[in-house]
Amino acid sequence: MYPKLMNVVVNGKRYRTDTAFLLASDAIWDGRNWERRGRNIFLYKTQKGNYFAQYQTKRRGEQDYLKPLEPDEAIQLFEQLPKKEVDFSTAFPYVTIEDA
Repeated sequence: MYPKLMNVVVNGKRYRTDTAFLLASDAIWDGRNWERRGRNIFLYKTQKGNYFAQYQTKRRGEQDYLKPLEPDEAIQLFEQLPKKEVDFSTAFPYVTIEDA
């Protein structure tokens, strides 16, 4: 499954997949298909630095939707998604990475 073009206004802000940067997703080939039980998640960053997730589904009765994310939520989702389109420091340039 590939990200769909979506243009959604949430709380007075427009989120567009066609102008945002794809950071990560769970759309990876598992040997049978690209979908994870009929659903996929795509994490984006807008040109203004806001984060959102696009949730797509092929399940009956469910709808695709966008959800704005706080930076901490975006970091957590980025770490969970298996397919990284960019590295962590590109996705979150304001975060200082410390040695463990």
